[in-house]
Amino acid sequence: MCTQGLNSVQCLPLQEQTSSPPFPAQRGLNGSPTNINNVETWCNVPVIVARGGAWFSGFGTKTSAGTKVFSLVGKVRNTGLVELPLGSPLDAMIYGMGEGAGPQKRIKAVQSGGPSGGCVPARLFKTPIDYEALASLGAIMGSGGMVVMDQDNCMVDVARYFVGFTAGESCGKCTACREGLNQMLRILEGVSRGEATSSDLELLAELAETARDSALCGLGQTAANPVLTTLKYFRDEYERHIRDHRCEAGVCESLYLALCENSCPLHMNIPGYLQLLKENRIEEAFELTLRENPLPGTLGRICHFHCRMRCKRDQLDEPVSQGEIHRYLADTMYKMGRERAIYSRLAKEKLPDTGKKVAIVGAGPAGLTAAFYLVRLGHEVTIYDAHEEAGGIPRWGIPAYRLPKDVLRKEVGFIRKLGVRFVFDTHVGVDLAWAKLGELYDAVLVSVGALKDVSIGIPGEDLSGVMHGYKLLEEINADLRPRLGANVVVVGGGNSAVDVARSALRLGSHVTMVYRRSRQDMPANREELEGALEEGVELVCMAQPLEILGENGVARALVAMRMKAGAIDATGRPAPVATGESYEIACDALVVAVGEKVDPDGIESVGVGLGRDGRLVIDPFSYRTANPRFFAAGDAVTGPATAAEAMGQAKFAAAAIDGALMGEQQTAGALVGSPRFDSLFRQFDYAMQVPLDTSRALMGKPKRVPPEERRGNFIEISHGYTGEQARLEAERCLRCDVRERARRPTGASGAGIPAAATLGERRKK
Repeated sequence: MCTQGLNSVQCLPLQEQTSSPPFPAQRGLNGSPTNINNVETWCNVPVIVARGGAWFSGFGTKTSAGTKVFSLVGKVRNTGLVELPLGSPLDAMIYGMGEGAGPQKRIKAVQSGGPSGGCVPARLFKTPIDYEALASLGAIMGSGGMVVMDQDNCMVDVARYFVGFTAGESCGKCTACREGLNQMLRILEGVSRGEATSSDLELLAELAETARDSALCGLGQTAANPVLTTLKYFRDEYERHIRDHRCEAGVCESLYLALCENSCPLHMNIPGYLQLLKENRIEEAFELTLRENPLPGTLGRICHFHCRMRCKRDQLDEPVSQGEIHRYLADTMYKMGRERAIYSRLAKEKLPDTGKKVAIVGAGPAGLTAAFYLVRLGHEVTIYDAHEEAGGIPRWGIPAYRLPKDVLRKEVGFIRKLGVRFVFDTHVGVDLAWAKLGELYDAVLVSVGALKDVSIGIPGEDLSGVMHGYKLLEEINADLRPRLGANVVVVGGGNSAVDVARSALRLGSHVTMVYRRSRQDMPANREELEGALEEGVELVCMAQPLEILGENGVARALVAMRMKAGAIDATGRPAPVATGESYEIACDALVVAVGEKVDPDGIESVGVGLGRDGRLVIDPFSYRTANPRFFAAGDAVTGPATAAEAMGQAKFAAAAIDGALMGEQQTAGALVGSPRFDSLFRQFDYAMQVPLDTSRALMGKPKRVPPEERRGNFIEISHGYTGEQARLEAERCLRCDVRERARRPTGASGAGIPAAATLGERRKK
């Protein structure tokens, strides 16, 4: 008689078969240890017989000898069967053989061992692949299945899927497996719908441990692995589902309106303002955007458009350009002066004075966003900033050709009119003690930006003529025109480096960008990089800076090492490898623009708790630091990020601060169950219909200033959409928010979304 398990086929005489110990590997055929044979085992037998056991044991580890064949699938460039010696690290398979997921995606985890395997997070990919090491992580070798998952995979859904599979495979003989798996599945489905509680997670863990420890067979004992490992390594995802009613991966459809809305850090109702524009209700479309984003004209120009990255239209041809429409709404309203009535409406809706005072440190996107909501909630808000004008990085670090400063000033002006007080030229931690703020205010929000340049640490960096990226952009945005000379070298490949290069070009220099990886691996925004190249910036890739040479104390050349592409690393890109060949690039000035970091001077004095890189450590739901009076959001928490990401975090932090000041329970997340915060938003009535005749047009391109007309000036390059272009682009939306039984996300993150969405149905407010 033969029985087939998940991982193998074993054939034993009837009298030798048993469902309980001793197992065949201990005592099987004729009372001797018996191998559980499968195809892979039989393939190894001839070479072991031919070359000997010592040869075979030369591969692998002492306890896990030989090689192993794995089925590598999922979010990697190369999938298929791979064989490697046991003991090889996981990253050798995933990044070496699989070549990672590419630079645009972040690998999150790998599930090892088939449906009953555990999920191993990317931070543990140095773990060797052997039986003992995988078991120590909660995973198994199993059938040799390796499923790679990236940022678009929800770990709650992964656990739900595999538990559903093993529950269906259960023979039902033992209660731990039969009932335990079904109860685990019930809880996981509740989590994916946002209907579970934190106590359900404790019950889920208890059920999983019970099944593991008391099930009769291998299926039941290992079926809990996906649950136990995702709870251990990705508990934050479970908590987000429960407390914020959010699935950041965009998999659990009950928890978001549409993928674009879910991907937007501010969770703007993008389908809503697109539909309102289609219905020619531009004032309402603008009001919807303004209530969810206090800097619509600014963000419409500088956003990295996270919404585009998950737009379903991209699967058909090109994504909808939601950001350009966002900008069009703001620009049109400002040109016509029709924003005043909406400004007045929001000002009149301010809640009564609470008597609470909030200080915000940093007048960038995060600080301005938090102030916009907190002042409307009735709190007295004061923003402190070291500069003489508000705006943070958009004001001082983004060139005017991308963001005209009058747009930003107008939107800051509205926040000021709402009652926010600004204190400029005050460097908190230097001019004003952090402890003093804690004494003067009921709550302090730290929202300083990543404004400190990172050095590259090579000889000659202290020479005259060597500058740093953000500092140079700050001077240019202060209307200073530094003399850079005829030839400028910019070291770096990110957005700051591109901004520096394009700015130096406008000041009359010939500019060469130097980057240590290939062009396709540059982290800079593709549109900005292409703009730099069409303007005449020269790009030198695969070049690692070694030294800056000087003459009479002034930089005159960069010595660079020629690099070549090596193996794929954890970033999903080929690691640059030195060739041993160096060369010089002449320059009159050199700008280091390899990144920025956060450095809030003296913040440690108030016991907030800092990470190793100087960022503030917060509770992810209350936004509180170790000092209960101090909260944090934006770059101060995440490090350098996009303006939209900083604003989204500050929006939620404002809700959390209001809840803390007004005594609201914080059992849920900041945006769930907060009537005060919800009152700042409004639902809009618009058609809930899937377009029957979908536009076949490609994404519209706004008119731009020709490259030859950009030199010597900082005039805005993009003219934005015309009215006709904006409406045509809105028509391209597939309205994936319309579902037969759509559920509005709970709390302010679902503000402006109709409460129901039966096909073709319209809802009243």
